[in-house]
Amino acid sequence: MISMLRNRRNVIVTIFAVLIWAGVFLNSCRINYSFTGVSLSPQIKTYSVYYFPNRAKLVNPTLSQSFTEELKNTLQRKSPLKEAAENGDLVFEGFIENYEMKPMSIQKSGDAAALSRLTISIKVKYTNNVDKQQSFEKSFSGFEDFDNTKSLNEIEEEIVSIIINKIIEDLFNATIANW
Repeated sequence: MISMLRNRRNVIVTIFAVLIWAGVFLNSCRINYSFTGVSLSPQIKTYSVYYFPNRAKLVNPTLSQSFTEELKNTLQRKSPLKEAAENGDLVFEGFIENYEMKPMSIQKSGDAAALSRLTISIKVKYTNNVDKQQSFEKSFSGFEDFDNTKSLNEIEEEIVSIIINKIIEDLFNATIANW
């Protein structure tokens, strides 16, 4: 009876030791992966986003504010960085250079367009104050086609939001995700 208790105790101690060893081993083999795709130097801690003025020929009065705020929100949501009012480790600045609507396809029953395309282009100056070689200045564009059964005024807010999100995703991938 005593030897059976000793055997049971030895089994329990062995199981406990194996569990501790497995926990330590698995923890040390952990791979850090982020679903946001953030790929930053550990020295980078902050970002600054300056206001993006609208310099396009056709002006949407809310586009500058919408783009600037959505860029800040995306950086806050998808990265571990903290916002700095000025001179962050990463600086985003620029302007809206194009806001344009064009007809895309003509209906057979006349000269009216069946589809139109709204295109937005934003010139971005990205400054990486930790690694200057990562800095660049380039344009990012996005577009969305829409059916002409509705006027642009009816769907402009929704379409502009979709385009802004596309542009910010491209910008995020080119800077923070480093793709």
